[in-house]
Amino acid sequence: MVRAPVVAGQFYPENPSALRAEVTRLLGPAKDAVPALGVIAPHAGYVYSGAIAGKTLAGIHLSEQILCLGPNHHGHGQRAAVFAQGEWKTPLGSIAIAEALAAELLQSVPGLAEDYQAHLPEHSLEVLMPFLQVRAPQARIVPLCLAQAPLDQLLTIGEGIGRVLQRQAAPVLMLCSSDMNHFEADTISRKKDQRAIDRILALDAEGLYHTVREGRISMCGVVPAVVMLAAARVLGARAASLVEYDNSGAVSGDQSSVVGYAGIVVR
Repeated sequence: MVRAPVVAGQFYPENPSALRAEVTRLLGPAKDAVPALGVIAPHAGYVYSGAIAGKTLAGIHLSEQILCLGPNHHGHGQRAAVFAQGEWKTPLGSIAIAEALAAELLQSVPGLAEDYQAHLPEHSLEVLMPFLQVRAPQARIVPLCLAQAPLDQLLTIGEGIGRVLQRQAAPVLMLCSSDMNHFEADTISRKKDQRAIDRILALDAEGLYHTVREGRISMCGVVPAVVMLAAARVLGARAASLVEYDNSGAVSGDQSSVVGYAGIVVR
């Protein structure tokens, strides 16, 4: 199965040379990369969130295999959909699927299903793929598209993922795609986002789930973030750090209705 790009030319440049130059600029100068269990990066258009995504992904070691967890914005396909075979294309070329890891996850983790339809219209992982291609061109991925589900199911999936990743011969990075609160005034949005970020920094999967739901925080990637935190707990996560936070108003100048973006590293 080949997954073709659907937001090239909208969220990021479609021309390969222009895209590589833009991603290289957003990543910034080469720096020492630190190991990480997981990372949260935003998925809006590069003009809005590319700088935070680039800064976040530039500072961590990118494994040879990367489990990519993103939200299902469209409602298509299975609730926890694994893209298990084939490749993903971007204007920069193809990224191979880590098929053996995908098969092990499907066999071992209750709730996961092999499904391609959920991924076809979804932009949340696609916009991060060029960053991986520029920084780690040999990396292989397992894309996982996650829709809303009860907390107990998300914890079961996350803990199952953690146990599978524990068994791998080499570390597997978890890349979680999420924007933060949507379309409220800057003063309101920052307070809401800080409450969610505090729970992530505390490695509190359950607390993040309840904080977002009860606080009416429209964090679109809360589901993959909860799953990632549950997996990271199994893997022995000790700390998380905020790389950078901002919102769309910094670019648009409109602080009356913003979308928040955070880059967070879990170690």
